[in-house]
Amino acid sequence: MKDILNSKVKHREAFRPFAPAVLADRASEYFELDIESPYMLIVAPVRDDKRQEVPAITHVDGTARVQTLTPEANGTFYELVERFGELTSVPVVLNTSFNDRGEPIVETPEQALAFFGPSRLDYLFLEDFVVAHSATDLDTVTEAGA
Repeated sequence: MKDILNSKVKHREAFRPFAPAVLADRASEYFELDIESPYMLIVAPVRDDKRQEVPAITHVDGTARVQTLTPEANGTFYELVERFGELTSVPVVLNTSFNDRGEPIVETPEQALAFFGPSRLDYLFLEDFVVAHSATDLDTVTEAGA
């Protein structure tokens, strides 16, 4: 996944790690971390038995810059990761800033759409909307229940 994200979006060096977002109440299952880290300010070791399960967020030294999520602080994003965990048994997603290498971070819906248009991203989820590159692509995600 790290290679796909680097080739489609970030266009940066392969050695640079991506960060995990994890449900706070499940963080200790994946990371040697006993406090919340809501702002990705803490680097923690990924548990040895979980490294193969979350390789895209595990840095070469076995650590990750963790963001913990709570329903109160993260609302819909928490719900998304919670649902992902229900579907996959992994309550961890790769999280990164929304920008290309050397570009400022996307801050508005207009900037998100401008970025998405020429990108190789599969879909753009913008609040309650799903944006696709074609009607066929949109049908595919709609049929999947997104």
